[in-house]
Amino acid sequence: MQRRFAGLSVGASGQGFRDASRVNVQQPSRFLASADEPVLDLNNLESLEEDPTCDRVAQNLQRLRGKRHLSLDALARQCGVSRAMLAQIESGRSVPSIKVLCKIAKGLKVSVAAFLEHRAFEGVAVLSASQSKRLVSASGAFVSRALFPFDVARQSEFYELRLSPLGEDVSEGHGPGVQENLVVSQGVLEISVNDERYLLSTGDSILFYADQPHRYRNPADSEAVAYLVVTYPERLD
Repeated sequence: MQRRFAGLSVGASGQGFRDASRVNVQQPSRFLASADEPVLDLNNLESLEEDPTCDRVAQNLQRLRGKRHLSLDALARQCGVSRAMLAQIESGRSVPSIKVLCKIAKGLKVSVAAFLEHRAFEGVAVLSASQSKRLVSASGAFVSRALFPFDVARQSEFYELRLSPLGEDVSEGHGPGVQENLVVSQGVLEISVNDERYLLSTGDSILFYADQPHRYRNPADSEAVAYLVVTYPERLD
């Protein structure tokens, strides 16, 4: 008496299995995906694991989903991306296309950039005045308050500057290509760039390369307030 299992003949004694080496079994190398989702090639996983962008997207997706207490199934329903694809992205085994990433971002109500940040930033950050980082000169005449979160990768910085009457702040210059763009919101300021001096009244602004010596000086007998944007040639991490 013989039994047949998946095309293999087996005798009643349990003997008679065909040589397993002669059986051609194809291992799946690709997962099925919808039309707008990238097909995952399992043979290329090693290169994906070495991609820092893949890891960054995976970590941020996991963080954003966890913060909202969403399961993979719930997020799949919310953004229209399959659960399988979300799992592959979150585990770092697949880099999503821009179209897929936009759908996930819309479902989570965040910017696409939130998936690419080195640190946690979901597109909106509120900084209370009491918790802002401040830099105060030794004399106390110059106060700089950061109006941006330090723990987020950036290419520009935004500051509030306050100078006491007759106070000043001197800089030897920053790195190559750094620019400063300043507007006076209260009082007057004298800006010196190398040997050139510029007197700015309330509402006036100035843009200059800050990789050269420069100075801020308040020539008046009342406090001066200005807002400064510092732009770097490369992104700061």
